[in-house]
Amino acid sequence: MKKVKSVLSKLIYKTNRYIDELIFPFSENGKKLNSLKNAHINKRCFIIGNGPSLKNEDLDKLQNEITFAFNRIYYIFDKTDWRPTYYCSEDDKTIFNSREEINKLAIDYKFFPKNFPRDYKIQFNNARYYLFKFCDRNIEPKFSEDIVKGIYWGNTVVYTAIQLAVYMGIKEIYLVGVDHNFSKMVNDKGEIIIDNTTKDYFTEEYNKDKNDLYIPNVEVSTRAFIAAKNFADENNIKIYNATRGGKLEVFERVNFDNIDFKKERLII
Repeated sequence: MKKVKSVLSKLIYKTNRYIDELIFPFSENGKKLNSLKNAHINKRCFIIGNGPSLKNEDLDKLQNEITFAFNRIYYIFDKTDWRPTYYCSEDDKTIFNSREEINKLAIDYKFFPKNFPRDYKIQFNNARYYLFKFCDRNIEPKFSEDIVKGIYWGNTVVYTAIQLAVYMGIKEIYLVGVDHNFSKMVNDKGEIIIDNTTKDYFTEEYNKDKNDLYIPNVEVSTRAFIAAKNFADENNIKIYNATRGGKLEVFERVNFDNIDFKKERLII
């Protein structure tokens, strides 16, 4: 009897999820995403990772730029007046452990996978929810040309932000603080790689709960970055790595200090 109930429960869940995804483009969430189509046509943006190379003085220079930031970026807010234009978080363990801090962020545009309100009953202020699409983690993921239909998982929220930026019409993307390297990683073979000389984030406070979080697999993330580069190259979009150091070599590197930053504040 228990087995029958379990099978029935899974069937009901899958059916409800299928219906939810089918009507999503016509829902309020779908319409909110659709309104962002070409919102920044032919503009540039900066995607901010949380790596140890991230400097608050660099963020100060991005006050007037279109920026995307993630997860526990708020740990640097007391050191800079900069705030991101867009905020994204999709890692369930990070969200479970930081939902109160995330909800309090005074950011007008926050992006999360739809499964948080649907499956976990977690709602956020100023939220835009999107459908998360999963592919075979052993190959390059697909790249979404229409985020209303879904955003493809790439084992890094940076990949999500790149898909968002492209949907918004952005043609020039700079990565900052995307070190693509951690003190503890897992490879495709399931082997754990430890390097105690490496810092994970811009502050030690960031991952005090590291033992509760997922161990990153940068091989999967690298495939996502390659997918992003391939799509960008085919669609006249430039993606540059302006990170200070780090180990991400998929994109052309540029010197952050040589970028000419905007002097006027962005209004959206």
